[in-house]
Amino acid sequence: MENITVHRSLYPEIDLSATILVVEDELAIRELIALNLKQAGHIPVQSLDAHQALERVNDSLPDLILVDWMLPGMSGVELVRRLRANKRSCSVPIIMLTARVEEADKLLGLDSGADDYMTKPFSIRELNARIKAVLRRRAPQITADQVHFKELTLDPGTHRVSIEGTALSLGPTEFKLLHFFMTHPERVYSRTQILDQVWGDHVFIEERTVDVHIRRLRAALEPSGLDLLLQTVRGAGYRLTALP
Repeated sequence: MENITVHRSLYPEIDLSATILVVEDELAIRELIALNLKQAGHIPVQSLDAHQALERVNDSLPDLILVDWMLPGMSGVELVRRLRANKRSCSVPIIMLTARVEEADKLLGLDSGADDYMTKPFSIRELNARIKAVLRRRAPQITADQVHFKELTLDPGTHRVSIEGTALSLGPTEFKLLHFFMTHPERVYSRTQILDQVWGDHVFIEERTVDVHIRRLRAALEPSGLDLLLQTVRGAGYRLTALP
């Protein structure tokens, strides 16, 4: 069994909790990683092989996936390739965990679509740091980093929004919607994509619900004139742009 070095008392400051799928066939290792992720503020979900992992991803997309290379039936590399080939899961951040240390193996893992590659044994402190780094790159709306866009400042940690220092009152859904757009400016997102990113892909509600909350967000921004930055792209969806 591959060894993992764990320091239970060493946890870096954690951002907002992320749902993390742990795909590992060794029960002791899987549960140990899951336990430490939970203690670090995340929500772990466990899978013992690639097929079970695909089922879990089909049920509900996690925020990040940890994949062991050596899995029964289907290797971690093949699992990563399948996840990347699927339109629904292609953008989920993935970190590969393995005892393989050769450069060729690392390149193979990264070429398959993994965002990062960690060799065992590793410390949970390092794993948490890698998770935070990958989420900041691939899913910045998951982190608690303060975000700035034009005159807007949004702080997920304190759940406050301000326009040039003046507080802006938003409902919880409008806050999450603005956070998503501020961390993904200039790109057009369909209603379905917005639902998946803001409400979660496992929540089944009408797409027109997005329109309702967009109107509420625009109404809150209207006194400052920043509502013009949140554009409707006919036949495509919505985008936040710096050029109204």
